[in-house]
Amino acid sequence: MGMQLVLLCLMLMKASSTSANGDGDGDSGCPLGSDTYQYSCPEAEAIIFSWVEQAISQDSRMAASLLRLHFHDCFVNGCDASVLLDDRDDFVGEKSAAPNLNSLRGFEVIDAIKSELELVCPETVSCADILATVARDSVVLSGGPAWEVKMGRKDSISASKEAANNNIPAPNSTVDDLLTKFQNVGLNLQDMVALSGAHTIGKARCSTFSSRLQSSSDSSDVNMQFIESLQQLCSGEDNTNKVAHLDLATPATFDSQYYVNLLSGEGLLPSDQALVNGNDHTRQIVETYVEDPSAFFDDFRYSMVKMGSLGSNTQIDGQIRRDCRTINLPN
Repeated sequence: MGMQLVLLCLMLMKASSTSANGDGDGDSGCPLGSDTYQYSCPEAEAIIFSWVEQAISQDSRMAASLLRLHFHDCFVNGCDASVLLDDRDDFVGEKSAAPNLNSLRGFEVIDAIKSELELVCPETVSCADILATVARDSVVLSGGPAWEVKMGRKDSISASKEAANNNIPAPNSTVDDLLTKFQNVGLNLQDMVALSGAHTIGKARCSTFSSRLQSSSDSSDVNMQFIESLQQLCSGEDNTNKVAHLDLATPATFDSQYYVNLLSGEGLLPSDQALVNGNDHTRQIVETYVEDPSAFFDDFRYSMVKMGSLGSNTQIDGQIRRDCRTINLPN
């Protein structure tokens, strides 16, 4: 029965892809599942993992970049790979939105994965599923928890620069701002604090935490030694491309150190430090993750699966893109 359901959904996804090119109604009606590619492309996850492993071995920062791609995709109309679409003369995508412009990285890794998958199993694995899988693999390869990625997403045939500007949490957000953005997509406060732990890896530009540089010793919850180190790093006329580790202690390791840093006043982004300075409830969760790192791992994997399902039940029109940067044209 399971195999029959998988094959039926695959047939419906193929039909949906055709409909997005001009025929049919475009609704696959298939929920996300664990066996989506078991028969149609059993090599899919191994191929994706291999490319992610290679990319991270060449640039450890790529783990955070690939994870971030999935976040920025899911917060705009669900996890539909809209973030991967390039601008064209007749189409404005999300790459030029303020949270993404000159900030998102890793597109070439996705291109390489998609190219090999198209050779092995053409028009089968969606770009959205690739994004969800590279996010998981990036965490695992950085020492973090593993989880089963539910598959079966479709790729959007549209994008929204406006939604990208409005929906993606900003680095200077307050807790209330963050919570509003998360609740707007169906995630709660616990999800927000757990998923913020993704900042245990990666880097950020000086411009994203400039307000932290203005902190003074007048406040008892400010770590001035940390602030002064940031001020020194970001000093000078041209600090456009200067970056700092989101977690200075273990910058390339996915662990709970991020939360330890917050309690020490060493959260890099204002939105990070706000989790302990701006709300008693979020601070309690942070303290829990410091005391019990396994609780963080458990909550993170749960919230990643939850975030990865955003939009899966409402995505009516979609296709399996042959090239993740462009919508399939009618045959």
